[in-house]
Amino acid sequence: MTLTEKGTAVLERLERAGYEAYFVGGCVRDRLLGKDIHDVDLTTSAAPEEMRAVFDGLPVLDTGLRHGTLTVLVDHTPVEVTTYRTESGYSDGRHPDTVRFTRSLREDLQRRDFTVNAMAFHPRTGLIDPFGGQRDLEQKCLRAVGDPDARFTEDALRILRALRFASTLGFLIEDETANAMRRQKDRMTLLSAERIANELRRLVCGVNAGAVLCNGWDVLAVVLPFLAPMHGFDQHNEHHIFDVLTHTAAAMDAIAPAVRLRLAALFHDSGKPETFFLDADGVGHFYGHAAVSARIAQEALTALRFDKATAAQVTRLVKLHDAPIEESRPAVRRKLNQLGADGLFDLIALQRADTLALAPQYRKRTAHFDTLTRIAKELLAENACFSVRDLAVNGNDLTALGFRGAAVGSMLRELVRAVMDERVPNEQAALLALAAALK
Repeated sequence: MTLTEKGTAVLERLERAGYEAYFVGGCVRDRLLGKDIHDVDLTTSAAPEEMRAVFDGLPVLDTGLRHGTLTVLVDHTPVEVTTYRTESGYSDGRHPDTVRFTRSLREDLQRRDFTVNAMAFHPRTGLIDPFGGQRDLEQKCLRAVGDPDARFTEDALRILRALRFASTLGFLIEDETANAMRRQKDRMTLLSAERIANELRRLVCGVNAGAVLCNGWDVLAVVLPFLAPMHGFDQHNEHHIFDVLTHTAAAMDAIAPAVRLRLAALFHDSGKPETFFLDADGVGHFYGHAAVSARIAQEALTALRFDKATAAQVTRLVKLHDAPIEESRPAVRRKLNQLGADGLFDLIALQRADTLALAPQYRKRTAHFDTLTRIAKELLAENACFSVRDLAVNGNDLTALGFRGAAVGSMLRELVRAVMDERVPNEQAALLALAAALK
C-alpha cells in the first residue's frame, strides 16, 4: 500500500462508523503541486473518544488526545488523525489555551495558518477550499488565512514558517501577510531555540533561500541578529558588486542545498562589518573576517542548539573559506590530510559559491576549483596516503627500528608529510629507509 492508500484506509474506517473524514494540510498542498507526499494527516468529525472506539484493535498512539489527535499505525506507517477543532487564547504565543471540538470542517480549516495549508480533500468528493488555497498555489502566493496579524499573534512560529514556505516552495508572500509578519516579528523571541533551528534547516535549503534572505532579512534578524549589520553594507571593493547581505544570498543560491553547506554560505562573511577597513585609496578590506565569521557562526549555532557535528562542520568551513589552495598534488594531499575527502570537497564547493557571488569579471576563477576537484579525485582513485593509517608502515615497524614512546607517533607523522610532499613513495622499504636516516 502507498502512503495515500494507507491514509484512505483510515479515512474509510471512520466513514463506515458514520463520521466525516478528509485528507488535510500539507499532503493536500503537495498533491496539488505534484510533489511527493511524505506524511499524511486526516481531519474528522469524530470526537477523540469516538476515534478511539473506531480504531479499537488497531495500534494507536495517543500523541495528543487532549487536543484531539491520534496516530494510527497502518503497517507500521503513522497516519495522524485530528478531530475538527477551534482554538482560542494563546498566552505563550505558541499554543492555544483552549481547544474546542466542533463538527464543522470549515471551522477547522479556518484556524490554520496559510490558505495553501487550509484545504481538505476527499477521494470521492474532491477538494474543499473555502479560502482560495488552490488559486494561491497556482499564483505561487503565500497568504494568511483571515487576519494575518491574528494568525501571527496566535503562533509566532508561523512567521518563520512563512519564510520557510516561501523558500522551499519558491512562493512570494502576499503584501498584507508580509506587513503583518514585520509588525509581529518581535514575537519570535517567544520561540524555543529548537523550533527556530528546525525551521532554519529547511529554510536555508529552499530553492528560493537567497531571495527570502534578501526580502525577509529584517524579520530573520530577530533570530539571527548578525544579519542586520550585513544589510546594505557596501564593500568598497572592485571584486564585489553586492552589499554583504546580497553577496551572501548569491553564495547560498550557488551551493548545493545541504544544511552544512547552506549554513556555511550564510555565515561565511558575517564578520565583514566588524572587520571593515577603508584604506587611503578608498578600497575596503576585511582582514581576519573569516575567523570573526567563524566565531559568529559558533555562537549562533550553539545558541540555537544545533547538533555539535553540524556546528563543527559549518564553523570549520567558514574559518577556511578564504584560505587559498594551490593547484598541486602536494597541496591537495595536505588538505585531504587536514579535512578528509568530504571536508575538502565541501570547502571547494563553498569557495566556488563565494567566487560565483563576486563581480562578473572575477567569476571565471571557478576553473581553479575544477582543477582542485580533478586533482583530489585522482589522488583518491590512487588510494594516495593522507594520514598515518594510510602509511605502508606502522608503529611496530618503527619500534623494530629502535623508536620508542612518543618518538613513534612523531616519526609516523613525519613520514606522512614526506609522502604527501612526494619526497618519498608510500612503500615500506622506502619509508623505513627514510625513518632510519632521520633517526
